[in-house]
Amino acid sequence: MTDAWLGPRALAEACGVSADTVRHYERLGLLPRTVRSSAGYRRFPPDSVERVRLIQRALTVGFSLRDLAAVLERRERGDPPCRRVRALVGDRLAALETKLAELTRLRDEMRVLVRDWDARLARTPDGQRARLLDVLAVRPIRADRRRVTAK
Repeated sequence: MTDAWLGPRALAEACGVSADTVRHYERLGLLPRTVRSSAGYRRFPPDSVERVRLIQRALTVGFSLRDLAAVLERRERGDPPCRRVRALVGDRLAALETKLAELTRLRDEMRVLVRDWDARLARTPDGQRARLLDVLAVRPIRADRRRVTAK
């Protein structure tokens, strides 16, 4: 962290984001109020570097910018947002677990499909159609939680 106030571009460079990202965070109220230099340029306090890094990490674990703005505003009012933060991340984790289960099922189905297609191709003479895509019409791949069975 630096002791000097930072312009939007310097803040962006220090955090590895674009100046547009910094301006967007500022518009949403995610960054502390800026001051203006004598020339009218916006200046961010030195702790803005940590704030941008916090925002980036929060996005990684699933916060929306809107949720994060609400949590930070609540925190700055002196109202501890800890239970809300925990609930938001818990909800994100549950959604991620569901998605991972869906992707695991899809991967397993695709493994079976590729194995079946390999066997079909092995039985198909060169130059003849194996009709691999036609198999999907009678045995669709399940990409969500709905159970699809082949006959």
